[in-house]
Amino acid sequence: MKNKKIIQNLFNFSGLTIISRVLGFVRDTIIARFFGVSIATDAFFVAFKLPNMLRRITAEGAFTQAFIPTVSDYRNKTKEEFHQFLNKIVTLLSLILLGITILGIFASPWLIYISAPGFEYESYQFNLASNLLKITFPYILFISLVAMFGGILNSFGKFAAPAFSPVFLNLSFIIAALFFRDLFDEPVIVLAWAVFFGGVIQLIFQYPFIRQLGWNPKFDLDLKDRGIWQVLKLMGPAIIGVSITQISLLINTIFASFLEKGSVSWLYYADRLMEFPAGVLGVALSTIFLPALSLSFASKKHKEFTGLLNWSMRLGIFLSIPSAVGIAVLSIPLLATLFLYGKFNYFDLMMTHKALMAYSFGLIGLIMIKVFAPIFYSQKNIKTPVRIAVMTLFVTQLMNLILIPHFQHVGLALAISIGASFNAFMLFWALKQLKIYQVQKDLIIFLIKVIIAAVIMGFALFLLSPNFEYWLNSGFFKRLYSLGILVLLGTMIYLAVLLLLGIKPRHFQRTQL
Repeated sequence: MKNKKIIQNLFNFSGLTIISRVLGFVRDTIIARFFGVSIATDAFFVAFKLPNMLRRITAEGAFTQAFIPTVSDYRNKTKEEFHQFLNKIVTLLSLILLGITILGIFASPWLIYISAPGFEYESYQFNLASNLLKITFPYILFISLVAMFGGILNSFGKFAAPAFSPVFLNLSFIIAALFFRDLFDEPVIVLAWAVFFGGVIQLIFQYPFIRQLGWNPKFDLDLKDRGIWQVLKLMGPAIIGVSITQISLLINTIFASFLEKGSVSWLYYADRLMEFPAGVLGVALSTIFLPALSLSFASKKHKEFTGLLNWSMRLGIFLSIPSAVGIAVLSIPLLATLFLYGKFNYFDLMMTHKALMAYSFGLIGLIMIKVFAPIFYSQKNIKTPVRIAVMTLFVTQLMNLILIPHFQHVGLALAISIGASFNAFMLFWALKQLKIYQVQKDLIIFLIKVIIAAVIMGFALFLLSPNFEYWLNSGFFKRLYSLGILVLLGTMIYLAVLLLLGIKPRHFQRTQL
């Protein structure tokens, strides 16, 4: 894949992802306005977290990491053999997901008891969360099929449909919250049904794009196929690695359920802001570069592989550091603009702000993990990221034990940031130790220049931003206008300083930056 094509795919994927994320903010603004922070919203966020967590384990995590490198091998075979392989692996994983879904629906009370033990057993909040989970759990089946189809489309360089499909989940939330919440005795139930139908619509949307590849998915259960076992063999450690990250998040939910009421929701809203740059930048980098890296490695184009590796690392640095600084400096403007309406009050704003500040520095680690991990996956080396993930789990939980007694829900956010930074550092260290990548002097110089530009940008935004009272007392459109100006100025300052330091646009048209 040529560099120009990769850049085009990266911008297209990021652009479509931005549309989804912006609608996600609209969704969360509406949820904050009409549902606020309460025991009911805590119950919903717990019920939504479980199927979402399993989705990341089964499909977007382990499946993608194991599937795309194998697809790169099968692309060299006949079209018929390739389609037979797709039918067999999708059939098997669909049956597994169906079994998990049915089990999850019937086991919902026990799952809530395990994932949120701070919810008093048989209390209104506990029973509500259990009922919500029964509605949301089928989402794992629908969205995992969407993610599998998306991985297939990505392997063919078709990134638009997978990037756009999350738009329909957000639209489902928005329409449900605006027009159907009054149909339920407990309004928050409408959000659970929004999850259910959002998954169904995404699957329906993506299916025609699969057909355009010339592949008509068929039921074909064959446990003797060598390609299936190759994927399953890779998926084993991948599931462990991804599960460890999700187990860490589940443990955080358990801790949060014992803290002050609203802690689950405050962390959710702060995390949503973190997901914007992590999703737009980190996921885009991972999604675009994994197929390219896998194809280069499978084709034994070592020079091209090294160039892509170097390029992806520098793009990660270029994007992650200013994003983290911007989130930290503009945390109050961002939260006030998006959420400070209706039932989301000043106290909720400040508690969410504290969590977001704690999350912000971990954003660099979260994005760089998305850059480093695909390098291992492209070589079918999943054991190294898994080993590091296990270490990260212990580090994160140690930080929880140290920080929660002193900082409550903010301690949970700090632990996640420390864990993400540790994970990214260890992945980078492993790249060096395995001699996959050797640190070059110009990379260090590039890093220093980016840090200088990001610090100057952050200081300028701090001076230019209106005072605290402005963000509390202004209306939505005034806040949005002011925030947009600040983001634009910050971007211009950052790029201008980099230009003065010798980082020019033409550098991003080459494999070697």
